[in-house]
Amino acid sequence: MASTIQALPTEVVYLITAGEVIDSLASVVRELVENSLDAGATRIVISLWPQQWRIRVADNGCGMNLEDLQQAATAHSTSKIRSSADLWKINSLGFRGEALHSLTALADLEILSRPGDGKLGWRIVYGAGGEIVQVEVTAIAPGTVVTVSHLFGNCSSRRQGLPTAAQQMKAVQATIQQIALCHPHVTWQVCQNDRQWFTISPAATSGQLLPQILPQVRQGDLQEVKLEIPNPPNSPLPTPHSPLATPHSAFSTQHSALTLVVGLPDRIHRHRPDWVRVAINRRMVKTPELEQTILSAFYRTLPRDRYPICFLHLDISPDQINWNRNPAKTEIYLNEITYWQEQITKAINQALSISSANLKEAVHTTRVSKLLKAAEAKGGYNFNPQNPKPCTDAINRVSPNSLKAVAQVSNTYIVAEHPSGMWLVEQHIAHERVLYEQLCDDWQLVCIEPPIILYQLSPAQVLQLQRIGLDIESFGEQLWAVRNLPAPLQQRDDCAEAILELSLGGDLQTAQVAVACRSAIRNGTLMNLQEMQKLLDDWQRTRNPRTCPHGRPIYLSLEESALARFFRRNWVIGKSHGI
Repeated sequence: MASTIQALPTEVVYLITAGEVIDSLASVVRELVENSLDAGATRIVISLWPQQWRIRVADNGCGMNLEDLQQAATAHSTSKIRSSADLWKINSLGFRGEALHSLTALADLEILSRPGDGKLGWRIVYGAGGEIVQVEVTAIAPGTVVTVSHLFGNCSSRRQGLPTAAQQMKAVQATIQQIALCHPHVTWQVCQNDRQWFTISPAATSGQLLPQILPQVRQGDLQEVKLEIPNPPNSPLPTPHSPLATPHSAFSTQHSALTLVVGLPDRIHRHRPDWVRVAINRRMVKTPELEQTILSAFYRTLPRDRYPICFLHLDISPDQINWNRNPAKTEIYLNEITYWQEQITKAINQALSISSANLKEAVHTTRVSKLLKAAEAKGGYNFNPQNPKPCTDAINRVSPNSLKAVAQVSNTYIVAEHPSGMWLVEQHIAHERVLYEQLCDDWQLVCIEPPIILYQLSPAQVLQLQRIGLDIESFGEQLWAVRNLPAPLQQRDDCAEAILELSLGGDLQTAQVAVACRSAIRNGTLMNLQEMQKLLDDWQRTRNPRTCPHGRPIYLSLEESALARFFRRNWVIGKSHGI
């Protein structure tokens, strides 16, 4: 096996942005784990001894031969790029060839490795500057084991300036979880002080992995969307993979991939925007522009001061990205960012819509389970299923006109039948969602005659009404005349109260929410079947049908399979009573 690790030419070294930043246990773990992933590892074992400042990372990757091991810790040595042109088509997680060399100046470094086709494994101990101190043959399975000991031992002031051991372990855990989310096929085993700390099992997709990282999230709370999207119109054709490229990012077409995992807003959300995550080409990155795009797409689907759970992974042509911008490689420059923002918004709208394309298997929602449990407590038997089968989440496979209105409960809830059970739809907030999106798409002010006269408005209220486009003028002492108003309010008998509400502040979108709420059909209003059916059809076609603009859930889904279990329709009472 020929050597693949080589020293970079001087001109390439000068182009590389600043050196690797080794400033904590977490940064060491990140650098070593990225090397393991670049080596094709599918199982990574991380062991930490924080009090001894010691870290060991073992993997089942491709391993290194003796020649590569002797070169691995020298400055600017890497197998991942060769020339300055490669800096603009990075396919690997690491590429600068500095991490191991930096560690030799800060700690004791030992590497054991054996290539997959090699008969011998080798152990090398490195000294300061990457000099080889000891070389010996060792017994090891194919793969690599890197041990970093006495980190910052020659610089006690660095240790004193770091957070506590508990805080550093929290940062290590967060680092591993973020990397795992980008590489769901990998098995992770993490030990602390020779005891198992946590594990992450492999999953088919990031969405299936996420509940391991956020235990409070259930699989049925998530919607995962995978899209193939064309590259930006002005982008160059993707270049074929070089022999140095990793097997996970082959760009042979003019398309990119977008994977989106979102927490459904009617089921789960957060107090802080701490779970809006963006990854590009299998690396978590900081991109304020894309993060703000995600938050904007969820605007008016969540309760006030609540934030979404969203993981976005873009797999795009390397020539669309400048990775060589920050030593941590998390701050990047993305070409055609406006184009990607548009694609992300479309993907989020698709994930939140009611569409037959969203079909997936999911467990019961929490609120449905609680309803059935409450009903069981009042029944004449106890319901304790041993192996309940997951039911289909019908919101993800209903298309317009597949909901059939059958009744109205308390002049408030529409009872609708669908192919897999029954829904209860709250009529006021469903109509509110319909009107709100119509207002956003077509904010129309209509003239009225005679004008609406308001009394004792403050200057701030007058300014607010003018800000949202209303034609208002003085009509005498402490009197004001409003000569136009939003079209949905025109037929209401409470126009004056609605305009006073609009004068109390907020931007145009806040005003649109207020108008929609004021204009929506009120609870307690009797509806016939035709009116109910029209509302259901209009509601299903909205972009965000799961919640109203205030973030309240609109519907309650009762699956037929759950009802069957509740009513014991799966029991068999003798051969002649199969039910």
